[in-house]
Amino acid sequence: MPNNIQLEKSWLRELQSEFEQSYFTQLKSFLKQEKKIGKTIYPPGNDIFAAMNACDFNHVKVIIIGQDPYHGSGQANGLCFSVKKGITIPPSLVNIYKELKADLSISPAPHGDLSGWAQQGVLLLNATLTVEQAKAGSHQNKGWEEFTDAIIERLNNSNNPMVFMLWGGFAKRKGKKLDRKKHLVLESGHPSPLSANRGYWFGNRHFSKCNEFLNNNGQQPINWSLD
Repeated sequence: MPNNIQLEKSWLRELQSEFEQSYFTQLKSFLKQEKKIGKTIYPPGNDIFAAMNACDFNHVKVIIIGQDPYHGSGQANGLCFSVKKGITIPPSLVNIYKELKADLSISPAPHGDLSGWAQQGVLLLNATLTVEQAKAGSHQNKGWEEFTDAIIERLNNSNNPMVFMLWGGFAKRKGKKLDRKKHLVLESGHPSPLSANRGYWFGNRHFSKCNEFLNNNGQQPINWSLD
């Protein structure tokens, strides 16, 4: 993590107090020590807060919650489920594209870069914002979960009605305290092949339900197609 946190100003205002908490100080020390002993950490430091930097606090309309960043070389870019152009599309994202096709007749993009969604107000938030190379879950329970809980709490308390997409048990647990009278909370299985092939993902129609809610609340729907 960079010593000077490069965070979009609206998020910095919302989260400033979190950076002063003891858990965040311990998290920074952990990451600094891991780097010092030569471990490779994903995503690169400048991309750790990419989800917030691509989508300022006041413009968030949709929140998709992932678990860990990808832990393969060149994969993680700071947006959950997303990879940069030129990187092989991961299996979970392949299934997300399949559901988009079934739900809204949107043909799968030839790449896995979801930044086009983020720029429209879709916060692509992983619960844990870093991971060690080739070690899934290696940075869980180090403080990131508290930080991302604080993000979800701030959004939940916002006056703007939002759509929360909770895919899989982990994301559902992160959404337990959401105000379901104010926000639309969509839940389904995870899009990973293991879950999707058991019938827990396909047919959830989350993308059309999301846009219907946004329309009904006077907000511009998301254009889910990607160039």
